[in-house]
Amino acid sequence: MKTSVIKLDGKKVGDINIDESIFNIEPRIDLISRVVNWQLSKKRVGSHSVLSRSEISLTKSKAFKQKGTGRARRGANSVVQFRGGGVVHGPVIRSHQHKLNKKVRKLGLKSILSSKFRDNNLIVLDKLESDGKTSSLKKNFDKLKINSCCIMNDETSDKFERAISNIPNTKLLPQVGINVYDIIKYTKLLITKEALIKLEERLAWTQVN
Repeated sequence: MKTSVIKLDGKKVGDINIDESIFNIEPRIDLISRVVNWQLSKKRVGSHSVLSRSEISLTKSKAFKQKGTGRARRGANSVVQFRGGGVVHGPVIRSHQHKLNKKVRKLGLKSILSSKFRDNNLIVLDKLESDGKTSSLKKNFDKLKINSCCIMNDETSDKFERAISNIPNTKLLPQVGINVYDIIKYTKLLITKEALIKLEERLAWTQVN
C-alpha cells in the first residue's frame, strides 16, 4: 500500500510503501480507550490526602470528667466527631497506575494510526525544514489546512523547533515517544519518512488479532 510523500510547502516528492498491518487494520475503539485510560492514570499524581485521627496534633487529655456532666464521654479532641479532629476513610497518597499488556498497547497504537490514515489525517513528510521563522511555517500549515497537529521525527533542527514553538495546538515528538493520547488530542499526524520506517520496524511483529 502506497501513500504520498510531500514537503512542508505541499509539493509532492514521491510515494512510499506503508505496512497494511499497521496503517490499514480495523480500528479497535475499545483498545484505544483502554490505552488512553492507562496513559492518563500514569499521569495522575495521587497526592490527595487528609489527616487521620492518629496524625492530628491535639491534646490527648480528657476535655471533661467521665461522669456527672450529662454529656457523652469524650477521651481526646482528635476524635472524628468534632471540629479539627481526624477524618475517617479519607483519601491517602497512592499511585493510580495500573498494568496493561504490551500487545494491547501496541494494538491500540496501530488502531489509532489506521484511523488517522483512513480519515486522511496522516501526512508523510520528506523532511522537517524551516528558516526559523514562525510566520513562514504557519503559511505552510495553512496550505496543508493544518490547525492542530502532532509531529513525529527523530532528528529536528533548532530552527524548526524555534519556529514551531510559537504555533499553538502543535506538539513535536520523537519516534519512540509516539503515543495514542497525543495522536487523538491533535487532528493531524505529521510523520517524516525516516521516522515512519523506524516506527514500522518497531510495530511490525505485533499480531493484529
